[in-house]
Amino acid sequence: MADTVQRLIASGYTYEQDGALWLKSTEFGDDKDRVMRKSDGHYTYFLPDVAYHIQKFQRGYGKVVNIQGTDHHGTIARVRAGLQAANVGIPKGYPDYVLHTMVRVVRNGEEVKISKRAGSYVTLRDLIEWTSKDAVRFFLLSRKPDTEYTFDVDLAVAQNNDNPVYYVQYAHARIQSVLRAWQEAGGAGVAALKDVDLSALEGPQAQALMLLLAKYPEMLTAAAAGNAPHDVTFYLRDLASAYHSYYDAERILVDDEAVKLARLALVAATAQVLHNGLAVLGVSAPERM
Repeated sequence: MADTVQRLIASGYTYEQDGALWLKSTEFGDDKDRVMRKSDGHYTYFLPDVAYHIQKFQRGYGKVVNIQGTDHHGTIARVRAGLQAANVGIPKGYPDYVLHTMVRVVRNGEEVKISKRAGSYVTLRDLIEWTSKDAVRFFLLSRKPDTEYTFDVDLAVAQNNDNPVYYVQYAHARIQSVLRAWQEAGGAGVAALKDVDLSALEGPQAQALMLLLAKYPEMLTAAAAGNAPHDVTFYLRDLASAYHSYYDAERILVDDEAVKLARLALVAATAQVLHNGLAVLGVSAPERM
């Protein structure tokens, strides 16, 4: 900490006033200068953040994302100002921030009382014990962090199409069931579907499913660049919906070998993308449900 203070003093972006050491953070876009060291000698809480991020950058971390509550919005400008003032080559806009609103929790139809002031809260461990790791991850990633969100415990344990994580996982399990039935009937296995002729996929549901599969790389790239994992959850729900529509419209294990193989190739690709997308979120892709 003392090294960081000395670095900032040496940069010329500090001054002393009323016995305190101030950072000229207004020179880097902050709305007012900030106290770094109070008159009693204690450091203010943003200075450790500056020291930490200097060390982080010097250890080679060129991209850092801080996840904090929206009530910490005011720390962004002063931390970035301190990093710029340190003059150690840190680029402007470092680090990135994702600010989260408070999450409301509803259980048994009633809101669970949460109050930081009163010290009453719900932990992630509580949510996982009440539901599952998969549900907690999928639900909390399914909304933009700066929007109000209610975690419905009852919905998270429901085994129906209203539960988004169940809906997506069931699509994957449903495909695996079809692939197992094919293999048990003498099918060669998924690897044999690699070079199948797809020209038999002519129905509108099949076309819609293929178009959605083609969007996966672009969607994932944009979600990663924009720190937007909720885009992955939206995509997976759309993909699961497209598959369920396709499954209801066309029988897959038909007698025509060329048509059957084309349809199997399509659903196998869908299962792979569902699996990959869920893996990005840290959510499992069960083969049986």
